Amino acid sequence: MAGIILKDVGKIYGRSIVAIKGVSLEIDDGELVVLVGPSGCGKSTLLRMIAGLESVTSGEIVIGNRKVNDLEPSERDIAMVFQNYALYPHMTVRQNLAYGLKNRNMPKAEIEGRIHKAAKALEIETFLERKPRQLSGGQRQRVAMGRAIVREPAAFLFDEPLSNLDAKLRVQMRVEIKRLQRSLATTSVYVTHDQMEAMTLADRLVVLNAGRIEQVGTPIELYERPATTFVATFIGSPSMNLLKVTDGLVLSNGLGSVDDGATIGIRPEDLHLAKEGGAAAFSAKVRVQAVELVGAESYVYSALPDGQTVVFRVSGRSQIAIDSELVIAASTEALHVFDADGNRRQLR
Repeated sequence: MAGIILKDVGKIYGRSIVAIKGVSLEIDDGELVVLVGPSGCGKSTLLRMIAGLESVTSGEIVIGNRKVNDLEPSERDIAMVFQNYALYPHMTVRQNLAYGLKNRNMPKAEIEGRIHKAAKALEIETFLERKPRQLSGGQRQRVAMGRAIVREPAAFLFDEPLSNLDAKLRVQMRVEIKRLQRSLATTSVYVTHDQMEAMTLADRLVVLNAGRIEQVGTPIELYERPATTFVATFIGSPSMNLLKVTDGLVLSNGLGSVDDGATIGIRPEDLHLAKEGGAAAFSAKVRVQAVELVGAESYVYSALPDGQTVVFRVSGRSQIAIDSELVIAASTEALHVFDADGNRRQLR
């Protein structure tokens, strides 16, 4: 077991393409940290630098008590799980699991013991003698995870391992990965662009944007107190509404001082239809543009008089008509205030 420390890590391709900009991060022993962000933000590059598959332009990477910048991937005591499984098609599941251990000249009895332990944990005992082509996508991903587990590494690295699975299997495998990581208590770094995966798996989230860290914290911390408008819109689905303060918005004095041009953030689930004569920290008249039924609730897409769009949630199968005018409201506790200049959170 080992923690991972990144000290002012940078990556430049060629002379001018900056992929990673001075990232510093400490990952505790046994912690599952998820790197999340949009395509091109640098999350996979950062993971590959930890793995040794990409060189480090500047800074230090420490795994356990060793600086690993100049070590080969095989010398770093890590195991990586990729999105494409990378299984040997001509080998059985058992042979795939054993391959890396045989290359390390491990005794046969210990190899069999590790395979049995991993197969039981992943519930793949019944198809140890099958070839990868005889397995479903979910089963192949379990085998890929098993190949990492049998190595008993200091750290697991996951590079979007569920992206090739359908929605139902992704949910199932998320639960499986979380359960396994807790039982193994192995330091893990997981990369995804899927915020639902990130929120449900992570002990801590690292939100990356354009090669730098926007915010680090537990999923609930980032959901409840996003540090920037970028984090506010990336965490949560549908995204947080961001509204410029204008005359079309009614803000009570209970909100405190809000500068002209500041941005008010409100999550769709924190908005509700205003009651006649009721008081609220925020209220606005909107015109309904579309209604999206998603089962036990509906999302209403609407527009303010100045053209700003607002999404809010209502329970059940909504009877709200397109083009109808409504007044929506939110309490003081539901409002997030971001400054006009850097779009960073104002203290509240």
